[in-house]
Amino acid sequence: MIVAVRDIMEVMEEIAPASLAQDWDNIGLQVGHQSWPVDKIWVALDPTDDLVAEACRQGVSLLITHHPLIFYPLAAVDLETSTGSIIQAALQNKVAIFCAHTNLDSAVGGVNDILAERLGLQDTMVLKQTDQVDLYKLVVFVPLGYEEKVLDALFESGAGKTEKYTHTSFRTKGVGTFRPGLTAKPFKGRVGEISHSTEYRIEALVRKKDLSRVVRSLERTHPYEEMAYDVYATGVEKWKVGLGRIGNLVKDSTLEALAQSIKEALGLNMVKAVGDPGQTIRRVAVCSGSGRGLLEDFFASDAQVYVSGDLGYHDGRRAEALGRALIDVGHFASEHLLVESLAAGLKNALSERGYAVDVGAYTQERDCFYYL
Repeated sequence: MIVAVRDIMEVMEEIAPASLAQDWDNIGLQVGHQSWPVDKIWVALDPTDDLVAEACRQGVSLLITHHPLIFYPLAAVDLETSTGSIIQAALQNKVAIFCAHTNLDSAVGGVNDILAERLGLQDTMVLKQTDQVDLYKLVVFVPLGYEEKVLDALFESGAGKTEKYTHTSFRTKGVGTFRPGLTAKPFKGRVGEISHSTEYRIEALVRKKDLSRVVRSLERTHPYEEMAYDVYATGVEKWKVGLGRIGNLVKDSTLEALAQSIKEALGLNMVKAVGDPGQTIRRVAVCSGSGRGLLEDFFASDAQVYVSGDLGYHDGRRAEALGRALIDVGHFASEHLLVESLAAGLKNALSERGYAVDVGAYTQERDCFYYL
């Protein structure tokens, strides 16, 4: 089976739906063609010259990065610039470059969830809601012996997903009746005669954005000339996705002790902090990458400390005046932990689809900042 860039893009859409990206962001396929074959993928944080050059040498087909290569509109593809030379090398060596940025920040199981989990937070929730998932229940009636094929089509097209589970469904056995008309070409039974058929009623949850794709997939798989199905709006609580997370520590900590534990969890020599070192911390807010945009959400929350990157001097003064605490771990450290996690998750997702693709985490990246 030849796996193409478009196949990987479909899997990444399930992991980090494009609809979750911020309006100002630039995500998706940035260099390459959806038809290009893929047999080797690297996951990285930044699409740097060094990364792309090494990918070309190592025969990588697709680079999946968190930060975009093309963020602002290009006036020209100047090969003397860093971006231009990267595009040239990628095109010459057929290395596609794909970006999942703020959509991966907001997604369930994305960067912010990874960061919160690494810091040991429990009972987490979204700090700033950006979207919610509209869920429908799809019911389809399937003749005995075809239920597994239909279930496979359901799951492969995106049905059966909840906040933390996939491949969820329910089925019951019953008897359906039908009488084919004169122009019908029935799968079973005879024209003009009432038939009784043992069938399964299969139910699965489907996100609104996936509904039409799931139905089309079922119609291609279902043996009946006219597929019998129903779609119901659910009355269940819709799960929320968004930027940042807020959660509780397993037990109370001082700010100083928490900062030390964060250094150990992220492998850092130092962090930048604001607040009373002896302050009791129970509830923690986090934001991967640059967290200044969520400061108001932190101040409006009941968290005692905010852990993020790129926090400024005046941010610190304001937090100090409000009796709050800040821990700045840096942009790189708060996001680079996604690389191995995304590589592992993508590898599992591709394996479930039977895609024979080598997926690896690029481990040679380093923070561009260092301390003297």
